[in-house]
Amino acid sequence: MAESDTIFSSKVKYNGLFDFKDFYRFAYSWLSEEMGLGVSEGKYVEKLKGDSKDIEIEWNGTRKVTDYFKFEVNAKIIVMGMTTVEINKDGKKAKMNNGSIEISVQGNLIRDYQGKFEMTAFQKFLRSIYEKWVIPSRISQYSGKLIGSCDEFLGQIKAYLDLEGKK
Repeated sequence: MAESDTIFSSKVKYNGLFDFKDFYRFAYSWLSEEMGLGVSEGKYVEKLKGDSKDIEIEWNGTRKVTDYFKFEVNAKIIVMGMTTVEINKDGKKAKMNNGSIEISVQGNLIRDYQGKFEMTAFQKFLRSIYEKWVIPSRISQYSGKLIGSCDEFLGQIKAYLDLEGKK
């Protein structure tokens, strides 16, 4: 069985104006294009509460880095109390959304994802020696890459929401 270590776990909260469709597109394309992940949507739930809406989205993305390492990023987006409002943008009326968004990101480094070292007890022993003595620098290198990518994703989301809210 593959070994999975949670390397990164963080979240960003935002409360204010945003365009949900554009935000959704931006976040999804950042994960798939900038981070190179194959992203699948595991959950999308909308709940109507009067004139507001609550949305819960879960994305799972994976990318094979080598024959031994694989990145897995899980993103959870929760939108609470989203309402549609009209604002005056450059002298014209525009529709935007108002509410609060919480984005949680978890980055996992998966080792031996193909299970090549799982055939026998001796191979498991060899894997522990391999990871402890042969490739510890590579493990920390890929961990650093994953942490940097996840942190950059949250930074871009935060900057995007701050810019959109101020338009």
